[in-house]
Amino acid sequence: MIYLADTANIEELKTLLNYFPLEGVTTNPTIIAQAGKPMSVILPELIELVGDKMLHVQMISNKAEDMVREAKAYKTKFSLGDNYYAKIPVTEEGYKAMSLLKDIGIKVTATAIFTQQQALVAARAGADWVAPYVNRLDNISSHGIEVVGNIVENIERYGLKTGVLAASFKTVDQVHRVSMMGSQAATISFEILERLRSHPMTDMSVEWFEKDAEGLYDIEF
Repeated sequence: MIYLADTANIEELKTLLNYFPLEGVTTNPTIIAQAGKPMSVILPELIELVGDKMLHVQMISNKAEDMVREAKAYKTKFSLGDNYYAKIPVTEEGYKAMSLLKDIGIKVTATAIFTQQQALVAARAGADWVAPYVNRLDNISSHGIEVVGNIVENIERYGLKTGVLAASFKTVDQVHRVSMMGSQAATISFEILERLRSHPMTDMSVEWFEKDAEGLYDIEF
């Protein structure tokens, strides 16, 4: 499973990219609002940081034709390449926009997915990635992990060329469980990524190593 950062906070991304093997960044209107900057400011900053890693940008338009125009405008204005994915919600107009975008060579991430069938329809419409929301499903007494597993199983069963990009996490355990379900990717907040890579026993082990090594590691480097 590959990791993406679900944030538009530039300082958070700088910290993560300094050490974490990220494969890209995802955004949505809520994340942009939290960053406190308009798209005209935040997108160039994200593009500079991300480089050739994946950049998933959510469209805010409601009509299919407007989603297409919006996606094309970002691609043209910022000279975005094959690492650019237009995030499209799985609405009636969204499904229509997915096919139109694929026809003109723009990659698609289907988002706001809550059921296996929504993901399967999006995959049939040409989506490169489908993004089921794990924690939001758990919050309404549905089973987010199970839904991710069903999506993975169906995509594999029908031989579709769509990846599963699990989203919406509140715990490290949720990330662990979707990885065990075979999700090809997960997009995760800064806070959860920091928790995921660390463990207090690791810190204690490093401290023990340092104490035990005193006076013994005498080779200069």
